[in-house]
Amino acid sequence: MRLVIAKCSVDYVGRLSAHLPSATRLLMVKADGSVSIHADDRAYKPLNWMSPPCKLQESEGVWKVVNKAGEELRITLEEIFQDYSYELGVDPGLVKDGVEAHLQELLAAHPETFGEGWTLVRREYMTAIGPVDLLCKDATNGSVAVEIKRRGEIDGVEQLTRYLELMNRDPLLAPVTGIFAAQEIKPQARVLATDRGIRCVVVDYDKLRGMKRDELTLF
Repeated sequence: MRLVIAKCSVDYVGRLSAHLPSATRLLMVKADGSVSIHADDRAYKPLNWMSPPCKLQESEGVWKVVNKAGEELRITLEEIFQDYSYELGVDPGLVKDGVEAHLQELLAAHPETFGEGWTLVRREYMTAIGPVDLLCKDATNGSVAVEIKRRGEIDGVEQLTRYLELMNRDPLLAPVTGIFAAQEIKPQARVLATDRGIRCVVVDYDKLRGMKRDELTLF
């Protein structure tokens, strides 16, 4: 990973155009080829980025990052304060708790849980910022990213939103819709997901495992 702190301006030219005026920012170049630009706010979210595969061309005072679709991220460097490179090695990835991991396994085996005619494309579909739990195809052959949690909260919706932003930049996948699946979904998370066009699905873990509940119910 390469970390560069520099005073720069940034222009994005593609399906949309965007301009970041001159300011001091953090430029992050990862081993997977992705390039992202960060300010000292917004938490984890970059101001702009280019997902792999893309090519970084460096010349005097200018970086050009071009992806396979021909979109360009142009970074004009006015002054470089720090330029560091680190070898991080292979990351083992996020280790889910037992229930969450088993939910992913069960839903991968039974994608029809989300609707008739659904099929699984891949588990742990890798994006530039991490793997989305499931990539599926719905009955109309549309791409759907599924994020699975034991308890669905706002941070899970934010995580899926980031995945969808990146995946919808890939012309081979787009348009990609999202499903937020959990045993329990908090009201605030449901409101946020609905606002962002993400479908919420409450999953019955015992039913997926083929287990019947022993307790008696009135209805």
